Amino acid sequence: MKLHNLTPAAGSVKKEKGRLGRGEGSGSGGTASKGHKGSKSRSGFKSKRGFEGGQMPIQMRLPKRGFKNINNVTYVALNVSRLQEICENYGLTEINKVALYNEGIINRGDKVKVLGNGDISAKLNVTVDAFSATAKSKIEAAGGTINA
Repeated sequence: MKLHNLTPAAGSVKKEKGRLGRGEGSGSGGTASKGHKGSKSRSGFKSKRGFEGGQMPIQMRLPKRGFKNINNVTYVALNVSRLQEICENYGLTEINKVALYNEGIINRGDKVKVLGNGDISAKLNVTVDAFSATAKSKIEAAGGTINA
């Protein structure tokens, strides 16, 4: 292979149309490769986004669905067993939203709820947005404190 042998792949390079509508001898006279009549053949044609030639556009044919409830409160769930892991892995005894955010466990602005799945043996001081009843009893049974 040498530089003078290099050519583009077959079909990857198209020939330019050149000057359009300048007589039949040019090969693109008459309609200037725009077909016959219709708005797309006229000068200055610009289509509106979503316009389908007068047919009802698809975004108007399809029904609207659902809504976003502005009063919805979504919590990030942390089980008691996860709190035990956090205590062991990160060495935290004071668990709050700032500490969880700093360790990359939650995102800024997340609300946190502690659920009661699993076991806990560490004595933790937990301050988050909400607790389930079983989570409260397990944390307090391990000697920890809770603040909602």
